[in-house]
Amino acid sequence: MTRTSAPVDAPAPGLWEELVTAALLGTERRTPPGCPPGRDAPLALLDAAAEETVRRRAGLRPGRAAGLPEPVAEDPRPPLPPAAARRLALLLADRPGTGGGGRRGTAPDLMELLPQWLATANARGFAAPPEQVPALLDAARGRTDLRPSALTFAGPRAVWLARLNPDWRFALRATPGGGTTLPHPEDTEKTRQLWQEGLFAERVALLSAIRAREPAAARELLATTWATERAEDRLMFLDSLRTGLAADDESFLEQALTDRSRNVRATAAELLSALPGSALAARMAVRAGACVAVDHTGDTPTLSVEAPHECDASMECDGVVPKPPTGRGERSWWLGQLVEATPLGTWPGRLGGRTPQEIVTLPVADDWQGELHAAWCRAAVRQRDAGWARALLGAPAAPEAGGPGAVSLAERAKLLGTLGVGERADWVAGFISAHGLSEAFQLLGVCAVPWAAPLGRAVVDALNIARDAGSYPWSFSGVMGLAERCLDPFEASRLDGLLAVPDETEDTSPGAGGYWAEAFQRLVTTLRLRAAMQEELGVVRPLTTSGA
Repeated sequence: MTRTSAPVDAPAPGLWEELVTAALLGTERRTPPGCPPGRDAPLALLDAAAEETVRRRAGLRPGRAAGLPEPVAEDPRPPLPPAAARRLALLLADRPGTGGGGRRGTAPDLMELLPQWLATANARGFAAPPEQVPALLDAARGRTDLRPSALTFAGPRAVWLARLNPDWRFALRATPGGGTTLPHPEDTEKTRQLWQEGLFAERVALLSAIRAREPAAARELLATTWATERAEDRLMFLDSLRTGLAADDESFLEQALTDRSRNVRATAAELLSALPGSALAARMAVRAGACVAVDHTGDTPTLSVEAPHECDASMECDGVVPKPPTGRGERSWWLGQLVEATPLGTWPGRLGGRTPQEIVTLPVADDWQGELHAAWCRAAVRQRDAGWARALLGAPAAPEAGGPGAVSLAERAKLLGTLGVGERADWVAGFISAHGLSEAFQLLGVCAVPWAAPLGRAVVDALNIARDAGSYPWSFSGVMGLAERCLDPFEASRLDGLLAVPDETEDTSPGAGGYWAEAFQRLVTTLRLRAAMQEELGVVRPLTTSGA
């Protein structure tokens, strides 16, 4: 006699959803299906959920076996030295602490050292250990600032793994073309096919690669499909012309000035204004020159400003945005755009043959100085004009450099970016020596790492002065954090004198000396750790160093 198992009742449709709803609302508000109301309802809900979970798992049908993925491409870079590989594992294992409060203790923040470690490893040309790539991708997933250097270090294995794990999909988006191999430069047929049929990311990667190698060829390729592209795509493609921007691009950009998209027209105008010899720059110079002149009627030559009274059709065609942001006057908005797009080389001839330094020191009538100088700042940054940047920056020790002045600290930070690394560091060092650290954070952020010796000395001296003044170090936590990452790591031994707890006076905040000693201990410890990391990656310690 054959025995058959008793039939099992099929679950009611939507049972799982009903159980989830009851759990979210509570059994007092929603009675679970098949469970009597009352004190036992929560236990009945858990029993029913456990039974349904087993049923759902057991009821899955096996899927069709998938083929094995293609092996990852070979990475020709040399492996990390063993000590550096162990250091990377420690950096990736560190996670931000959960404790609050202002005190961090003396231990270095390892996650803040990871970006610098990656930059050095990439500069030395090392490949990531395969077993560390998943942790590296996890770290980059949570910190977008890590992604470029982390994906470069991880190499082809990052894209290979990202195709297998949706949590790392950002690697496909961040890698030009999602890891697609671009055609050989001489393979014109494949290049044409990818440009016409590829995904947007693949086309951006292709255009950027060609632009970096042959600017004219990239522009000609873009012209073949320009009329049929979507507005948002035209904007992204046009932005790629910033690389290698030259006078040969003017004709194409002039055509883009008539584009039906306002954003495309604005970007074309911005690019043309960065070409001092362009026709648009000349038209803007005529308009701006009619607004600014030297008035000799008073005792002192003064710049007089007559801002535009309207934004006519020709100005709009050249990229001037007619409607100002909220809180901004129309005339000052139009004036700023005209001056910003005017070649800076035209102003000396229009203003009596004066040098940039002489022009920016002229008084400006009717409270137009802030608007005029701000527009000149934007022009200097856009046109990468170091001479005008120096004039607008002025002397770092000047009283107006510390604010408010005609040029804001944010504008000064951008102007500094047009100067060489050494000159930039010297200017910021002079600023800190004259004005202290309270307004220096933005300026320090544009200085090259590691800081040059004069800049390092200025920062440490200013921190020491703040300690002697008896204030708490938390007011300078941002600068202290920068110092931990940016001071020359091989200068740690020169800071040992700052580790002692200073004597407290009646003007000193209670316990401030101990907090400062702890902060300086963390600084020195971090610098020594950075020096060890550099040596593990093969960076040779300098034979001589100047004081920091």
